[in-house]
Amino acid sequence: MSWSLGLDRLPGVVTVRTYRREWLRPDVTAGLALIGLLIPAGMGYATAAGLPAYTGLYATIVPLLAYAIVGPSRVLVLGPDSALAPLIAAAVLPLAAASGDPQRAVALAGVLAVLVGTVLLVAGFLRLGFVTDLLSKPIRIGYLNGIALVVVIGQLPTLLGIDVDADDVLGRIGTVAGEAVTGGIDLLATAVGVGSLAVMVTCRMLRIRIPGVLVAVVGAIALSALLGLGDDIAMVGALPRGLPAPSFGGVGWNDVVTMLGPAVAIALIAFADTAVLSRTFAARRGADVDGSAEMRAMGVANIAGGLFGGFPISASSSRTPVAEQNGARTQLVGVVGALGVLAFVLLVPGLTAYLPQAALAAVVLVAAAALIDVRGLVTMWRMSRVEAGLAVAAFLGVALVGVLEGILVAIGLSLLTVVVRAWQPYRTELVELDGVPGLHDITRHPEGHRIPGLVIARFDAPLFFANGDLLDRHVRELVAHAPTPVEWVVIAAEPITGLDTTAVDELVDLDRYLASKGIRLAFAAMKGPIKDKLVQFGVGDRFDATHFHPTVRAAVTAFREQRRAAGEPDSTDR
Repeated sequence: MSWSLGLDRLPGVVTVRTYRREWLRPDVTAGLALIGLLIPAGMGYATAAGLPAYTGLYATIVPLLAYAIVGPSRVLVLGPDSALAPLIAAAVLPLAAASGDPQRAVALAGVLAVLVGTVLLVAGFLRLGFVTDLLSKPIRIGYLNGIALVVVIGQLPTLLGIDVDADDVLGRIGTVAGEAVTGGIDLLATAVGVGSLAVMVTCRMLRIRIPGVLVAVVGAIALSALLGLGDDIAMVGALPRGLPAPSFGGVGWNDVVTMLGPAVAIALIAFADTAVLSRTFAARRGADVDGSAEMRAMGVANIAGGLFGGFPISASSSRTPVAEQNGARTQLVGVVGALGVLAFVLLVPGLTAYLPQAALAAVVLVAAAALIDVRGLVTMWRMSRVEAGLAVAAFLGVALVGVLEGILVAIGLSLLTVVVRAWQPYRTELVELDGVPGLHDITRHPEGHRIPGLVIARFDAPLFFANGDLLDRHVRELVAHAPTPVEWVVIAAEPITGLDTTAVDELVDLDRYLASKGIRLAFAAMKGPIKDKLVQFGVGDRFDATHFHPTVRAAVTAFREQRRAAGEPDSTDR
């Protein structure tokens, strides 16, 4: 009974039970329109990952069917993606190079997909979707621009009919430039590739409803067949007959262990892209998608694809809009698309024998161009030089050092930036303004006036080992430069959201220093959890209830009442 109830909750089962007849036509129409994109895109991204083109179709069929059952989004289209292709190549090709057997690369890619899916599945059950926050906007912009460059440079030799042995970006650029100077470019292949590019760009500029990629690929196949170009330029080749099947031969445990790190990186990128896309399209429909459920569904789709000859996949930012624009209502769109690709594999596998590799390279180049975001980088430079620097670091790391290494470097720099910002946070003194309620930042309001005998310090960061001494020095400087003798120091503690043992020691040292000068230390608007930590760290008696005030204004009032009780004048320093 419990198993049955579990199946009843699957999104695909729920959709079937609540399906409306009026949804059928738009779902089927959208699915049929999608087929023309799924086939060339899947094959193109497979070649970009250094794998046989047919694996891109397997990585399309199986994940789409799996996601239709377990996926929370009704319109999301999964499949091979240009942003993941270099990551897959970086993880798989070095391990496969020693054998020289393309089937070993296919097996490794399948295992990699299973590992990626397992990471996503476990993370989804642990509700770890927040880890994608490690990929901040600067990193994503830099990463995607770097990926675009890697993909473009990787496909340029194929577009021009050049054989390149170099694996790095600079090496490929040098080889292409050398061949161009010495006349080593294949003019026929270049004509086919550039012509395919022109067709796709023209279709997009004229806003023709038929996808330009479909027009270009069908045109290239027809031209190749009519002119008999099979002996003159490289072709993709006929697809193997039959259904997708498991193929893990020759993969050992050492390979699995080696690919664990790349699998985590790919899972992080895949889910980050998918989560953004899923939320965007759900918001358009007035719906909400659980990030953890999306992560689990992505995991299942990747495992299913890996088991049947595919490689890691994610949501597609180019194919999903096509499905939506053609009226997609439910996951049936993905099922129709997957069955259409399957029919292509089973019924006309020989058709791709007439598909020039240069045309497929053009498909990948157009997809990679969509990743380029120069405007976003320029805008970020205007907004924040530090974040723009992170984006540039991510770009250079991915493009020059390596895709996986570049991502790790960029994430490390992002975390370092967080630490630096917390290490050197904004800090100021608060003062009063005539006729304006509240206490205000003296840096922004130099016309404000201090309250004689009182220093109010604000520190805008959690207190931890790296900045506790900074707060201590900030308060001592304010006391030293105060225009009148100081009796109280109040720390406006609302921005302090964290505390560790090192910072507590600094607070105790500050309290001792102030007490030696007859100055009382107090806190205003400190959060309950931070007070609890003071007790937990053993200084609850030193900082008892008399040291805390609910607001900064309440602390000022308490200070003034004490002065009046002592018979001291309540004047202001102007």
